[in-house]
Amino acid sequence: MSEPYPRSGSASGAPPPLAPDRADDLALALAMADAADAISLPRFGATDLQVTAKPDLTPVSDADLAVERAIRSMLETARPGDAIVGEEFGESAAAARTADVNGRRWVLDPIDGTKNFVRGVPVWATLIALFDGDQAVVGVVSAPALARRWWAASGLGAFKQFASEPPGRCRVSGVADLADASLSYSELAEWRLAGRDRGFARLAESCWRTRAYGDFYSYMLVAEGAVDVAAEPELSLWDVAALIPIVIEAGGRFTAIDGQPSGGTASSALATNRLLHGQVLAVLNG
Repeated sequence: MSEPYPRSGSASGAPPPLAPDRADDLALALAMADAADAISLPRFGATDLQVTAKPDLTPVSDADLAVERAIRSMLETARPGDAIVGEEFGESAAAARTADVNGRRWVLDPIDGTKNFVRGVPVWATLIALFDGDQAVVGVVSAPALARRWWAASGLGAFKQFASEPPGRCRVSGVADLADASLSYSELAEWRLAGRDRGFARLAESCWRTRAYGDFYSYMLVAEGAVDVAAEPELSLWDVAALIPIVIEAGGRFTAIDGQPSGGTASSALATNRLLHGQVLAVLNG
């Protein structure tokens, strides 16, 4: 992958680099994504892939574990004072203490879309986020099987890259009417289990088009302007943390499905191009 951001004055119109501390955080997150890709991509489709069931009956592969271990090792060396929270290994021993001291917390999902990963579907990614207090300030989403990566840092803007092409800006769409909007989601059963199936049905019927692109990909398509609305009724923090700054820096809005802020305790997600957010909330919660 390329530099964390195009240099000032480039054709992409990128702003000058941020202060060194945030730029360094983003550069570190991108380096960790490189390390993750080097582990996960060779295991994708491997005949000896080891898959077990977690207590909640969701799958975990040897790649999930190896990726999170590698990222944690890099963080423990490069940011020993920061807390770490990951899907597979939970909070670092000093997570609560360090978060209280400096408010910085890295949130990791080594492979978002493990069910896709183990079945040979290429829609999966490593998600890396940095929180400063309740604010997600850095987000990286790396999907090596799709040859795609997205990233953002607060105040910098959001970027995307396909294969070895130069990075480009992410910008949400300008669709202003829900009847013209494209909606992406993950699983219909999740809405039923959350008791929100009627509201979601109203939302789907109000939109021009619906597709279940699923997981991280729905939200990255919102950031790119290819999709206008993405929503899920129940998520863990590591599922959503890295997505928040990318959507916001692309000009979108990101909240919980009831309109509450999405922060360090996110449990649902609604991402839009900002223009549609009020309409979506009214239909979904009406």
